[in-house]
Amino acid sequence: MVNKDLYDYTVDDVTGLLVENVDAVVIVDPAIDTYKTIVRRGMFETFLKESGIYHDLILDLWFHFSDTGEKVTGDYQIFADNTGIFNTKYSRRLKLYLEDSQKPHLVQLTVYPVENNQKYVFVMDEFVDNESLQETLTSKKIDTIQGSFLFSMYIDLVADTTSSINVSEISDDVVNYNLKYSDWRMMIVNMIWPEDQEQFLRRTDPEYLKANFTPGRTSSYDCMMRNLEGKFIWVKLIFSRAQTINEDDYRFVFMVQDIHNDSMEMLSTLHTYEEKASKDPLTGLYNHGEIETQLTSAIAHRQKNDEPISIMMLDLDHFKSVNDNYGHAVGDTTLQHFSKILLDIVQEEKIVAGRWGGEEFVIICRDKDETKAAELAEKIRQKADQYLFPEIAHITCSIGVTELKADDDFTGAFGRIDKALYTSKENGRNRVTVL
Repeated sequence: MVNKDLYDYTVDDVTGLLVENVDAVVIVDPAIDTYKTIVRRGMFETFLKESGIYHDLILDLWFHFSDTGEKVTGDYQIFADNTGIFNTKYSRRLKLYLEDSQKPHLVQLTVYPVENNQKYVFVMDEFVDNESLQETLTSKKIDTIQGSFLFSMYIDLVADTTSSINVSEISDDVVNYNLKYSDWRMMIVNMIWPEDQEQFLRRTDPEYLKANFTPGRTSSYDCMMRNLEGKFIWVKLIFSRAQTINEDDYRFVFMVQDIHNDSMEMLSTLHTYEEKASKDPLTGLYNHGEIETQLTSAIAHRQKNDEPISIMMLDLDHFKSVNDNYGHAVGDTTLQHFSKILLDIVQEEKIVAGRWGGEEFVIICRDKDETKAAELAEKIRQKADQYLFPEIAHITCSIGVTELKADDDFTGAFGRIDKALYTSKENGRNRVTVL
């Protein structure tokens, strides 16, 4: 365009200047879910088609990770239709990735609703290098401030609206989705771990929030939620009611905080302490307290269900002579090697094994009647009989077996395996007795 005196420029001249300098202009008709590209230059020659589906364009613009061009999981793409509705002018910065691109293109998007908001004009420009650098530095500062918060939004329960929605993994900018809170709640519940969904619906219910939150009160709880990659992670859901004078003004801030790493570390620590509390430190089998609990649970299960459960008690024969002749250190080693035989079988069979005390052991066999339990007991007896133990070389075990009855209590069931074990001992040891 030929240069003119400032006061000679007309609306048509300015329109021409804009068309010549803008990087992309797109016309959108949301009613038919279609867009048409009017102008495309630079990276937009690759990014935009001449025409296409508007829903897909929204996914390309918004629903990808801010640090890569990878799309968010399909579960979250259902929000795209609410993102592409504009009642007023709208502007924001975007990070866009071309296919196989490692570096984002920083783009300014402005949306102009036209024809009574029935159609939209999208105007897009890519930043030059200096501006891109400033934007990157700003983003890093924002990322540092946001820390582990994945999502935040403002809620008005009376108006049933959401606003100021920010998904930090997608963009640093706040987005105003055209989405009711009641609709958002029923959409997002599908991202919650199935066992946590009932609690989520109860604690996000508008009437629950109104009844349990005074102005200024904040509350949170932990659950598992699907992230934008489609993986379930531990998060903290936080609700905070705005501090207002009007008690009938129910406005809230809702936030989702990523606590996955800390939660997994805590669960690992709890599991470690649980292991220490339930396992015998010498053998690695369940200790007396835990195997007694498991036995009580098995008896209660058999009382309620017609499913076979058998139990057995094992005792190492003449073990006292091992301690007397070789010392307690060798005795401990012998117990550890015998326990290794049991642990190997535990991995093969559906059984629970524990050290009852000294050289006595108890095994619980779910889904096994006395015949199958006796076969398993004989397998254990043979393995022990054939095993070469350090220092002592050879030691045998005696075993008592019984199948639980529907009317068994702990005393009756334990009395039978104790009697069965005693019978094996009385009849020469290194044998299995079923009672």
